[in-house]
This record gives sequence, C-alpha cells and structure tokens, in this order.
Amino acid sequence: MAEKLSLGVAARLSTYLRILRQARKQGRDSISSQEISDHANVNPTQVRRDLSAFGRFGKRGVGYSIDSLIGEIQEILHSEGPYRIAVVGAGKLGGAIATSSIFQDHGFGIAAVFDNDPHKIGSDLGGLEVLPTERVPDFCRKEGIVIGVIAVPPEGAQQAADALVAGEVRIIFNYTETLLTVPDWVTVHTVNPAEEMLYALYFSMPDEPESE
Repeated sequence: MAEKLSLGVAARLSTYLRILRQARKQGRDSISSQEISDHANVNPTQVRRDLSAFGRFGKRGVGYSIDSLIGEIQEILHSEGPYRIAVVGAGKLGGAIATSSIFQDHGFGIAAVFDNDPHKIGSDLGGLEVLPTERVPDFCRKEGIVIGVIAVPPEGAQQAADALVAGEVRIIFNYTETLLTVPDWVTVHTVNPAEEMLYALYFSMPDEPESE
C-alpha cells in the first residue's frame, strides 16, 4: 500500500490540479513552475520540489505538459474518478452546487439531490429530480455513494448527516457551522468561506513593526 501524502502536500497538489485544469480550459498546452506558483501562492521552488518527488515531469525552458501533469497528479491523488455526490438540500446553495460545472470539470458527478420540502420534491434541478430526504440512506447504499454534501439550514444538518451515515457515505462536506456527530469511519470537512478569508488575510497582511 502506497504511503499516505502529508496534508500539506495533498493540499498543494490539489491546488496545482485546479490550476492545470483551468489552464487547459483556456487552451494552454504547457505551463511553467513559476506560473503555477503565481496562481497557487506557493514558492516556485516548492512547486518543483512537490512534483519532482514523484518523478521528472517538466523540461527546462519548456515547462510542464498540462495534459501529462494532470494525469500524473490525478494518479497520485487517486482522483481519476468519476466520483458521484449526493447533495442534501435543494435550496439556493444546494441548487448552485448541483448545477455547477466545477464538479464535473474535476471528475465529480452529482448523483442525486434531496430535500424535505414538498414544494421542491419532484422538481427538476440540473437535470435531476429532487428526491425526498427519507430516500437518502437507501439511495446512497444502492448507488455506492462515497461523498455527501450538506447544504441545509443549520438546524437540519445533524439529521442530514445521520441520513448520509446510514447510507454508508464516508466523506461529508458540511456547508453549515453545525458541529456534527458522526462515527470514526466518516470524515467531515466543514466548508466556511469566512474561515478561508481569515486564513488568507493573516498570511497576506504585512507584519506590524515592533514598537520601540
């Protein structure tokens, strides 16, 4: 079994992959470590070190083949896909997630959207029929869903998590600030844009001069 990547390396490789895919969408064939560095806010030496740890991918003066490097990083991250996602919540946020092309661009497909609102159940969202929330466990088990997204009001987050866990979903992306209780075999990632902004602000602001 291959050794697990460190959290930092996995995060940076994921960022590089996003940049490479966007560059390919813009018609690019190659990219330099400096360009990756500029968009990833990572030192170019670190970019080269991260990539050279897994093989020789680039050519001096030419850069990296975007298609080749995408394939290599996907293999390293085991993200060749496709991976299917279940979204719990068909409101504005859930609808935006279900209809976004970003997930498809990265090898993810929305398998189903669920809601407990009778006015939303049965409606079309991104080409999918919104299903009642009580069907989450059975659907996820039958379809082998590994990733679930919670996009409901905070007071409904734990119930949504319980339904996904009952469906044997192993990874949950929580778009609320609710502290979820799940079994040890389930990983919860809380998505909070304000937290990301605070992190970026802290590392982007210049240090204050020490007072004399």
